[in-house]
Amino acid sequence: MSGISLTFGGDPVFDNLDLVVQPADRVALVGRNGSGKSTLMKVMAGLVEPDKGDVVVPPGVSVGYMEQDPDMAGFATLGDFATSQLDPGEAYKVERAGEGLKFDPARSVETASGGERRRAALAKLMAEAPELMLLDEPTNHLDIEAIGWLEDELKATRAGYVLISHDRAFLRELTRATLWIDRGMTRRQEKGFEAFEAWRDKVWDDEDMQRHKLDRKIKAEARWAVEGISARRKRNQGRVRALGELRQERASQIKRQGAAAMAFQAGPKSGKKVIEAKDLSKSFGDKQIVRGFDLLIQRGDRIAFVGPNGVGKTTLIKMLIGQDTPDEGSVTLGTNLLPAIFDQSRAALDPEMSLWDSLTGDPDMRVSGKADQVMVRGVPKHVVGYLKEFLFDERRARAPVRSLSGGEKARLLLAKLMAKESNLLVLDEPTNDLDVETLDLLQELLDDYDGTVLLVSHDRDFLDRVATTTIAMEGNGQAVVYAGGWSDYRAQRAPDDAARSAAKPKKEKADAAPAPKPESSGLSFAERKRLDALPAQMERLSAEIAKLEDFMSDPELFTKEPVKFQKATEALVERQEALAAAEEEWLTLEEKAESA
Repeated sequence: MSGISLTFGGDPVFDNLDLVVQPADRVALVGRNGSGKSTLMKVMAGLVEPDKGDVVVPPGVSVGYMEQDPDMAGFATLGDFATSQLDPGEAYKVERAGEGLKFDPARSVETASGGERRRAALAKLMAEAPELMLLDEPTNHLDIEAIGWLEDELKATRAGYVLISHDRAFLRELTRATLWIDRGMTRRQEKGFEAFEAWRDKVWDDEDMQRHKLDRKIKAEARWAVEGISARRKRNQGRVRALGELRQERASQIKRQGAAAMAFQAGPKSGKKVIEAKDLSKSFGDKQIVRGFDLLIQRGDRIAFVGPNGVGKTTLIKMLIGQDTPDEGSVTLGTNLLPAIFDQSRAALDPEMSLWDSLTGDPDMRVSGKADQVMVRGVPKHVVGYLKEFLFDERRARAPVRSLSGGEKARLLLAKLMAKESNLLVLDEPTNDLDVETLDLLQELLDDYDGTVLLVSHDRDFLDRVATTTIAMEGNGQAVVYAGGWSDYRAQRAPDDAARSAAKPKKEKADAAPAPKPESSGLSFAERKRLDALPAQMERLSAEIAKLEDFMSDPELFTKEPVKFQKATEALVERQEALAAAEEEWLTLEEKAESA
């Protein structure tokens, strides 16, 4: 790309941009939301024509672009779309990608969700395997397992790629160079995303120093211009002109966009016990969401829910906050709860409403008799002023919500959420589409929030930064509680995985020749069912106790992570008590069966 300039009716998005992407490059494309990342990628793909400049792709080199909103008109199924550019003998590549990305090629285009459409577009690109792949937020709508599959595929490919993503762990793992778009300027560093933040901060520090020096020079020259000797006026006209040029240079400098003025306002404190779930079970037909699940959430906990898409994370949260009813078991909510909910489907946003009406039309934000004000944590504010706090230009206030990017919709939803007092935050996929700086700010706000947080996210880095407890939903009704964030969960689970793998041949042998059960055992049907289930429950509890004990064996854990140590201690006591009760129950039922 050489001499690229592009303007959309205001400040230039790019001005005289020169850029080279080499074969097999692995590039992170970073910048604030609205800085032009997706636009630059579309220029690379030939989908947007620049005002001037040239984009040159060598003959024989193919470039593939993953669209965020793919046009599937004319295709009956997602598979038809994904295989449209492949030879019939290569259709297996889409099936393979479909398994890794978890989408059904037979799904009708008409009934497919936005996430399924994006996964089909990603599978199409991976199957076509161009020499350069342009990937715009490929991890959105992927669960952690699918993100891992995509990471492995991109590590193994010989193709080059340019990545836009909010997922720090994904970028750190895959990139070896960084393109940074900042106020119309694009910089390149031959280091991966791991080094980006230090580089960005150094550039900004140098910029601030130069601006400070320029301001001092202008001030000194302006003083001379006022106090200059009139007899030397002709000789010093050049210096006066130089002062004008300095002022023009200072005025032309584009101010950095600040961080959104986000803040959570914790309402009155809830009771110490926020939610208590006992023996929770829920099914939809043959699909078991959760079975025999117990959980105690206390004030100040940060609980993360992880697992594959569709496993039931949102359903479990809805049961915990009283929006859904379990089939069995009970949920007790604590006192004085004020929940605030961030919905991953953005259902709280009407796409046809303007940003202005989206805020002023919210009953919780409406100010009586004031059509241009909203109530923000008990204080009335002008709607445009509040939108500016979340980095929206006042010219966008009357624009429809549907015209917003994914990141802008997330910011608008956060603006609605943060206007309210709360002491229980429910955040279902809040990290999708947010830029790195906004994610940093959100994490800091959650750290300081004087309330309880329930979080669903596939962003491993964000989970590590925020969560004190992780609930892993592993399918078939299994929901296991682990102390710490994502990395802690993986570390605790590793010995369990190894043990399960080692025990597999033994299990298969047992499956091959099941022991016959007596026709009559003296137990009722419910007791027999309970006796059969108890060994697995005791094994699970024993494994969890071993993992917790191993986690707590670090002598520095109490000093470095007192909150995690406390949570792990409470979880350990809870499981030891549950195991003792299960062993006592098993012994009683076994003795009853033997005596019969």
